[in-house]
Amino acid sequence: MKQVTAEIQDARHSDALDLDAYLGRVGYSGSMQPVRATLEALHLAHATRIPFENLDILLKRPIRLDLASLQDKLVRGRRGGYCFEQNLLFSSVLERLGYPVTRLAARVHYRNRPKVPRTHILLRVEAEGAVWIADVGFGLEGLLLPVPFVAGCEARQFAWSYRVVESDGEWALQSLRNGSWTDLYSFTLDPCLPVDFEPANHYTATHPDSSFVRTLTAQLPTPEVRYRLRNRELVLDRGASVTRRVLADDDELLAVLAETFGLHFPAGTRFAYREDA
Repeated sequence: MKQVTAEIQDARHSDALDLDAYLGRVGYSGSMQPVRATLEALHLAHATRIPFENLDILLKRPIRLDLASLQDKLVRGRRGGYCFEQNLLFSSVLERLGYPVTRLAARVHYRNRPKVPRTHILLRVEAEGAVWIADVGFGLEGLLLPVPFVAGCEARQFAWSYRVVESDGEWALQSLRNGSWTDLYSFTLDPCLPVDFEPANHYTATHPDSSFVRTLTAQLPTPEVRYRLRNRELVLDRGASVTRRVLADDDELLAVLAETFGLHFPAGTRFAYREDA
């Protein structure tokens, strides 16, 4: 019964999707067949055109996860969002095209931070008899393309490499950096409904211990370079090399948001981030 209920809710979640508007937003005009090549092309298009960002939180605006709000913000409003927004929108697109999709919850481990709640969403996607992990909403060293859901299978994506590994029934997505594999996050295969992410979204967007409440971030990867803005530090990651510079002031920050990330705000907009975060 639970699986049937999940399938009904997932179908309703994708029925209200304006697919043409989404495809225009990510610049995709290729095949719509639910095969591996389409999955990869859509994943790359989404990841490289809709930035990862938390700016509404720092403007004291609520983060809404219903599909209408996601489309108003990420598609029609040409904004970005963080994991729940990105992957809930992407999962609706994939379901509309006919892919079997399972939404999963994950615990982030990046940079060996202390244990945190499960505050990330990823997608298990089936295509052409194989299973893939798709994730357009991790930021940091996140995926540009889906990775095979096969333990230990290394997936090279331009200058970056990934794999999934399994231990005692729990899976981890890892990235290769400086010759060592690092856990990005861990997850189980328990399926989640879109509504299951509301408590984690509330925590992430409002709890004082959440980094998204304290720190400004905007990120946009390309096959050649990953652009990351953390408060007023702009980072360019090319895989083999990383360069950093500090922006002069909040006016330059607004200019970089517009020019590098395609995020436009009125002159004088100020974000409530902590300089020491």
